[in-house]
Amino acid sequence: MQRPLPERSDIVWTLLVASLMSCALQGCETQFTMAPAAPGTSGGAVNPAAGSVTAGGAINPTAGSVTTGGAFAGGGTGAVTASTTGGATAPQAGEMAGGTDTLTGGAVVTGGSTTDGTGGMMMDDTNVPQTCPASSALQPGETTETIQVGSATRTYILHVPASYDGQTPVPLVLDFHGILMSSTLERNFSGFASLSDQEGFIVAFPEGTDTAFNVGICCTSSTAVDDIGFARAIVEHLSEQGCIDQKRIHAVGYSMGGGMSMYLACNAADMFASIAYSAFDLMPEEDEPCHPSRPIAELAFRSTGDPVVAYAGAVDTVPPNGNPNLVTFIGAQANLEKWASLDGCTGSPEDAGGGCQYYRQCSEGVEAGLCTKQGGGHDYMDAAAGWAFLKKHPMP
Repeated sequence: MQRPLPERSDIVWTLLVASLMSCALQGCETQFTMAPAAPGTSGGAVNPAAGSVTAGGAINPTAGSVTTGGAFAGGGTGAVTASTTGGATAPQAGEMAGGTDTLTGGAVVTGGSTTDGTGGMMMDDTNVPQTCPASSALQPGETTETIQVGSATRTYILHVPASYDGQTPVPLVLDFHGILMSSTLERNFSGFASLSDQEGFIVAFPEGTDTAFNVGICCTSSTAVDDIGFARAIVEHLSEQGCIDQKRIHAVGYSMGGGMSMYLACNAADMFASIAYSAFDLMPEEDEPCHPSRPIAELAFRSTGDPVVAYAGAVDTVPPNGNPNLVTFIGAQANLEKWASLDGCTGSPEDAGGGCQYYRQCSEGVEAGLCTKQGGGHDYMDAAAGWAFLKKHPMP
């Protein structure tokens, strides 16, 4: 719904531009952390002077460093183990290869097949689509890829971890940048590139149009930009070229990119298993209709001191890239309640500590969550915390 523009741009976009300029010159501080970064641990640190990504969680443009502030307790890091009580599951082909996991209730998973404890086969690999091509065209490393979406030529940065061998299906994450930013900045600052090397998933960083993505009323100058088609095309192309676990395709993003990840949840839940994002909320239904084809797990990271996307919502803002519409956000808490409704959640959100709350009694075993940082600003999420949530929620 297009509304009249005010006589001047909202001050919050001026703050955003200033923060992004500071980000580019000095490095972006990631406010959301599971725990303070220890020396020698990965943190997606950026050293523009050397042109490299280092470990330690600090941003080092020249000689000084900027470390993260604030922490989220709880949730944990590392592998997330799920158990099934009283029954068996059907894992992705090859997903459990090389090991055996025991599920409560007598189900044992061995080499990608599930038995019921008495020797009867419940589901074998032949019933699960095999996503690995005979010869994978993907190779470990980082490249800039080009893909055709309708009449538009689009690009994205592709990061394939050293552990990728083309034989075992691996998760895929699409990581979307904020407005006035780029795929390169998102790759450098989000933390998902270094995390992919640790965790063994592939990550793609799509490049927006007009430094933005089209989520309906916002934020490309043309509403004809097909960013849902762009995202689908990336997934389909990489699935043809490499060994992608079709049950573990996820979307994440910062600011405008967080809006894009939610837009995919609203409109492409058949392809994307779960999402995690920061510094963005849904817009009112009349501006951004959201009707997922199924319940989909989502986790938002928000700061109460965000000067750009107000935590309380209900502030009209003008996008800084020429988009001719006012944008209103519903607010962080209303955003959580909206997703809880879309996901068929019941009861009240559970306090998980560290500012995080989750609706856990939701349809198809999904969760809707919100992690709140007191104070802060227009902040990135902690990649490890977001990934821990995504790992917990493959496609139902």
